[in-house]
Amino acid sequence: MKKIAFLLGLTVFIACQQNNDPINQTVPYEDTIILLGKADKNGFSQAPFNTWFQPNYETYQPNDSVIMQMKPLLKGVTIKAFMGTWCSDSQRETPHFYKILNAANFNLEHLTLIAVNDEKTTPQEFEKGLNITNVPTFIFYKNGQELNRIVEYPMESLEQDMLKILEKVPYKHAYAE
Repeated sequence: MKKIAFLLGLTVFIACQQNNDPINQTVPYEDTIILLGKADKNGFSQAPFNTWFQPNYETYQPNDSVIMQMKPLLKGVTIKAFMGTWCSDSQRETPHFYKILNAANFNLEHLTLIAVNDEKTTPQEFEKGLNITNVPTFIFYKNGQELNRIVEYPMESLEQDMLKILEKVPYKHAYAE
């Protein structure tokens, strides 16, 4: 009976481990490491990511008037963000994005951040079916429907592009046809 209970417990433990995607996992990349898979802001506090994240976060000054317009529009919005810690555009825009979300009091539980490799993929295929061609890509959803996305760099500014998307006014990202 003890063996059965032990095996049952072990099976449940293994099943739970397989369903929990690890966060902020690093893998070797060229002569450094990258984040790969699900990540969050805490992942950027470790080296070598902290050398670019913290300075870019601290020095960015969001447009407060745009943030105030954006705040009520963020209600019910979820965001999927794809970035590469190896990518200079991601290193610039991701800290700015976090600063904007923090200024807007956005609940970060509604943000899913995925770090991809240089082929824009993850072992878990989080990018599957989402047409991630360039990073960073910030995809905005409301009621499960994609509103729009910012791809690689904003057309005006991150705040202004986000406001256009949230207001549902015509907006084309850098690679839209």
